[in-house]
Amino acid sequence: MLPPHSLPKNVVEQISSQTEQLALALDVKGLMNVQFAVQNGEIFVLEVNPRASRTVPFVAKATGVAVAKIAAQVMAGASLDDFEMTTAPHKHIAVKEAVFPFARFPGVDIVLGPEMRSTGEVMGIDSSFDRAFLKAQIACNADLPESGTIFISVRDHDKPAIAKIARDLDHLGYRVLATGGTAKHLNEAGIPTVTVNKVHQGSPHVVDAMIAGDVQLVINTTEGRKAIADSFALRRGALQCAIPYYTTVNGAVAALAAIKAMSKGPLEVAPLQSYFKGVF
Repeated sequence: MLPPHSLPKNVVEQISSQTEQLALALDVKGLMNVQFAVQNGEIFVLEVNPRASRTVPFVAKATGVAVAKIAAQVMAGASLDDFEMTTAPHKHIAVKEAVFPFARFPGVDIVLGPEMRSTGEVMGIDSSFDRAFLKAQIACNADLPESGTIFISVRDHDKPAIAKIARDLDHLGYRVLATGGTAKHLNEAGIPTVTVNKVHQGSPHVVDAMIAGDVQLVINTTEGRKAIADSFALRRGALQCAIPYYTTVNGAVAALAAIKAMSKGPLEVAPLQSYFKGVF
């Protein structure tokens, strides 16, 4: 997303500075793709490539700067001083969402790793993160429910964080369904939660509920080879039943924000150019 939604200002400034130092040290002319990771405020460089990436068109649309056009002219000998570019913040947020082809490949697990598995991207743009994220979900056919049942099954490490999400969903009128350990934690936290079997525990289990149309959203986090294997049927069932699913707490937090935005009224549609006051 641009601008970054969850990174502190000082981290963003350090990333900007490090990027400039890398470009100068490598003597790059044109586009450069850098991948950073941030953990506990510490910045790591994963890779640097003197080439374009699929993020370039997203950045161009999000910032109103013709990045590829300028880069091509710089590679042909022009100077950056010849172009009027600004880093001043805009009053909107743009969210890029990946699109995956999982539904076309029987037996494929939707759990993500370091490999490139997406086959495209979509973008949502609005004046706030929650509405921009909601637009991005709609664009990639993840239709968030306005009512119904939310199924939750998370690893132990995520249980404290998921309780707040479940409580907010309960206050919004959603029914919460969970497997044993998660249901026990949520009920003890005062969140009304219905317990359902895992698939290996036998019918009626959570996939039966999905097939019956009784689940409208899935939140599932897991770790460890055995746990991932045991929950494969759950994720595959969500995919086959076209139920939106989130496999990280951060994803669930963003989905909750989008659901809240959805309850506040319809989304507005505006030309992309209107976000840049005539830049395009």
